[in-house]
Amino acid sequence: MLLPILLVVGTFVFMEGFAWFAHKYIMHGLMWNWHESHHVHHKGWWETNDLFGIIFGVVATALIVVGSEIASLRWLMYVGFGITLYGISYFIFHDVIVHRRVKIKFKTKNRYLNRIIRAHYVHHKVHERDGAEAFGFLYAPKKYEKS
Repeated sequence: MLLPILLVVGTFVFMEGFAWFAHKYIMHGLMWNWHESHHVHHKGWWETNDLFGIIFGVVATALIVVGSEIASLRWLMYVGFGITLYGISYFIFHDVIVHRRVKIKFKTKNRYLNRIIRAHYVHHKVHERDGAEAFGFLYAPKKYEKS
C-alpha cells in the first residue's frame, strides 16, 4: 500500500513542477495562441486555454484505465490519480478561488493562500506572451507574501 500512496503523492508534487514548466515554456511559448485567451478579458465561461485542462484530463483518464486493466502497468493508475488530484486542486485554487469562474464567497487570512493568490495576480498584470513572472499554481516564493 505504501508504493501506491508514494506514487499518488509523488505525482501530485511532480505536477506542480511540470505545470510551472508547461506554463512558462509551452503556454507562454509555442502554445500562446491557446493560453492568450486566459490573459485577456472576455465574456462567457469558455476560454481556449481550457483545452489544456481537457488534455491533462484525457491523459490522466487514459493512465487510470490502462493501469486498472493491465496488472503489470498498475502503477500507471496511481500516476493518473496523482494527476487527477493535482487537476482538482488546480481547479479549486485557480478557477474557483482566484478567477471566480465558479461564483462562491471566499475570503481567507491564510498566509499560504494569500501568497499564491497574490503571485497569480502578479502573473496576470502582464497581458502579453513575454514579461510575465510567477508561473506556479500551487506554490509561490515568499517574495509574494505581503510585508
